[in-house]
Amino acid sequence: MNLSYRRLELYFPPRKIMHEGSQNMKDYMKIYQEWLANPYFDEKTKEELRAIANDENEIKERFYMDLEFGTAGLRGIIGAGINRMNIYTVRRATQGLANYIIKQGGADKGVAIAFDSRHMSPEFAMEAAMTLAANGIKAYKFESLRPTPELSFAVRELGCIAGINVTASHNPKEYNGYKVYWADGAQLPPHHADAIARKMAELDLFTSIQRLDYDAAVSQGLITLMGAETDEAFLSRVMGQVNDRAAVGRVADDFKIVYTPFHGTGYKLIPEALRRLGMKHVLCVPEQMVLDGNFPTVASPNPENPEGFYLAVDLADREGADLIVGSDPDADRMGLMVRNDKGAFVPLSGNQTGVLLLDYLIGAKKRSGTLPENAVALKTIVTTEMARTVAEKNGVRLFDTFTGFKFMAEKKNALEESGEGKVIFSYEESYGYMLGDYVRDKDAVTAALVATEMAAWYHGQGLTLYAAMEKLYEKYGFYGEKTLNLVMPGLDGLKKMAALMRELRDHPLCEIAGVAVLQRKDYSSGILEDVSTGVREEVELKGSNVLKYKLADGTDLVVRPSGTEPKVKVYILSQGESHAQCGEKISKYSAWAETLQR
Repeated sequence: MNLSYRRLELYFPPRKIMHEGSQNMKDYMKIYQEWLANPYFDEKTKEELRAIANDENEIKERFYMDLEFGTAGLRGIIGAGINRMNIYTVRRATQGLANYIIKQGGADKGVAIAFDSRHMSPEFAMEAAMTLAANGIKAYKFESLRPTPELSFAVRELGCIAGINVTASHNPKEYNGYKVYWADGAQLPPHHADAIARKMAELDLFTSIQRLDYDAAVSQGLITLMGAETDEAFLSRVMGQVNDRAAVGRVADDFKIVYTPFHGTGYKLIPEALRRLGMKHVLCVPEQMVLDGNFPTVASPNPENPEGFYLAVDLADREGADLIVGSDPDADRMGLMVRNDKGAFVPLSGNQTGVLLLDYLIGAKKRSGTLPENAVALKTIVTTEMARTVAEKNGVRLFDTFTGFKFMAEKKNALEESGEGKVIFSYEESYGYMLGDYVRDKDAVTAALVATEMAAWYHGQGLTLYAAMEKLYEKYGFYGEKTLNLVMPGLDGLKKMAALMRELRDHPLCEIAGVAVLQRKDYSSGILEDVSTGVREEVELKGSNVLKYKLADGTDLVVRPSGTEPKVKVYILSQGESHAQCGEKISKYSAWAETLQR
């Protein structure tokens, strides 16, 4: 089984490169001088700006354009400037959101606000609350940091019109972000994000932003704090996802778990959920239980990078633990480390964890008689096709969505509101999993709970999750996957990315690495073409700049430009008669993918 350590990816800042249709490059030096002179800006901000007075490139980077607002909200480096995360860009985004909420007639419903352990997160959350309050919109703000899924839950539980989550997820320590959620508890779909961005564009940074003093807002009932009561309501719903408590009880005396929150928001609720499950031995990595936005013990606070688990592995080996669970700083992504056939800890990929969870959930719900007749699972178009095989061989339908849980939330809502299906599980390959009806986003709290239950159940069968995954390969067939990042940095990065996608469309591929292409699917137009016959048909999914190729040897290749970083992603999804055969295909198509970078 391919469970080797992933190479730690270099992170490239999500610079907004000018391209056709973008806002024009601003007069960055003029705006820089305005920030220095205008009394609206605080002295600390001005000191930071004066320190870069002799660095025109840095001034340009900070002021050549506004930090862009999209479906993921804002995300950028913390610092002074219009292209940075700071209290002024947060106020502007919140004012734009407030204006849109008022236009939608939702001001009386309020907005839930959460934040993580990153630098400036509490301050940004407070600024957002004060701006909402000044616009007559009640803010329900968590008293301290909380996981992303609890924010999604709070939006739904309180009946809010929207939610704000101050987090940059798993990005490096220099970053922070501002995610906006809508009334269903999911991140903004494109039409809402575009409308809010237009509202922001109408604002004058110096005169259009409203702000009410925090204490005054609290006394007027416009800011309300959330805490233990919301935690308990959320946890009660999480615990409702337990499928087989008896299986846990049978192994609880000897089964040991190590958990790390990577200095983030999972530190409290995930260990508590595991204890409520009945786990008697939950060992937390003490160094990484410290809430610290510097993330001092890891190069990257991301469970996708197994290098960050070194302290957890050391603890697990000392204590003889069976499983390691990790969550990223905002506790929406969850990763597992498991013992292989030699007893060493190795990572499960997001695809592997998702397949294991899907198979386990179907089996557990069948055993308990709780599997809906119209059970459905969801995955993204870049997630392994092994999930489809698992679902369909067990009588469960599976649907694809575009990358992003906002699209999974939309599909779940549509299926369930129409009565067409009941979604039991949704996941994507990048360590995101969604269960239950109380959240509409990635949820590491619930995923950690169910993954632990699953590991305990297999432990009772004498199997590690590594061995369980091998049995799934034997049962459903062998699959492999690899994601390549074709980095295209510089001011012309977006042009190179656009040129590559245009070339692939203008000169459609009939073979790749000597293997025939059977089907070409363009998710931009929503057209599926049979290469041998030329027959074209429209597919359900369309409107995203993604190309997918189905090859004669069973491999799927997906080419997708990143929306936030200067790179094109190539997803290789192979299947074959053995791990070795899958690996050979991945190597062959990886070499081809490298030729796309020019």
